[in-house]
Amino acid sequence: MPGPANLFKTRRSPTVEELDSIPWLRTLKPSDRQVIQESLEVGEALNGDYICREGRRVRYWLGLVDGLLKVSNEHSDGSTITYMGVPPGSWFGEGTALKRECYRYDVRALRRSIVAALPLEQFHWLVDNSIEFNRIIMYQLNERVGQFFASRETDRISNPEVRVARTLLALFNPILAPGVGESLRITQQELADVVGLSRQRVNEALVYLVRQGLVETRYGSLRILDMPGLRTF
Repeated sequence: MPGPANLFKTRRSPTVEELDSIPWLRTLKPSDRQVIQESLEVGEALNGDYICREGRRVRYWLGLVDGLLKVSNEHSDGSTITYMGVPPGSWFGEGTALKRECYRYDVRALRRSIVAALPLEQFHWLVDNSIEFNRIIMYQLNERVGQFFASRETDRISNPEVRVARTLLALFNPILAPGVGESLRITQQELADVVGLSRQRVNEALVYLVRQGLVETRYGSLRILDMPGLRTF
């Protein structure tokens, strides 16, 4: 499989539009924002490319500008444990970056994706100097703990409708995925990859959720119609 090197081969400075899509950047003081903008890089990952590999040391704090990623562990017997999907606007791996440790998971692109990278030293500079940035990281870590426990509970649920509903809640999380809003571009096969079910089972679950008035499916995208209802499903 392709490795993270492919991403670094295409790295470049972000465009104005790409900078505008980074939600936490606009919360910084103007002087801090200017310093960080000059450090940010973006790169292109193709479908199947690895963004991070288990056992490799962290070098950047990473975020998704466009596309779709999956965080998982692959075992020698061929089985896979999926922890979460990463939609546009999401930044991930802050815990690993804070501890300067090796990744304990893989991150792989499910389609062509544009990934943003903040060098580790600039990440820690913000942690040491920016109250605004610390608040963002604190909120993310707190939400990440809740997401982790929810994902472990979901793994023990056999009902496909509930599994799909829980996965959609994670993908539409307003704190961890502030760039998503009410609609997300995702195919049923991509959703199946994130949920860990077959495309047929995911399709059947979506049909049920549509009938309940919770979601709306369009070609290549999903829209949440009733977020409170989805949370209590």
